[in-house]
Amino acid sequence: MEQLLTILNEIQPDVDYLHCEELIDGHYLDSLDILSLVAEMEDAFDVTIPTVEIIPENFNSAQRLWEMIQRLREEG
Repeated sequence: MEQLLTILNEIQPDVDYLHCEELIDGHYLDSLDILSLVAEMEDAFDVTIPTVEIIPENFNSAQRLWEMIQRLREEG
């Protein structure tokens, strides 16, 4: 999770990722941020994030992102 928070802070440093639960709905991350985030997460965590997973439900909070990463790792 620490590595994910580091990635998020590099992309958009002015957000409280531990408490924010509306990263997408609150417009904290825009489409370019999402593209960068997906690429960084795929590299850092050795996962492939399918397009169908790029939805607000999975991207609205750091916790939800972490849960998606963990699930994708398990599905392998």
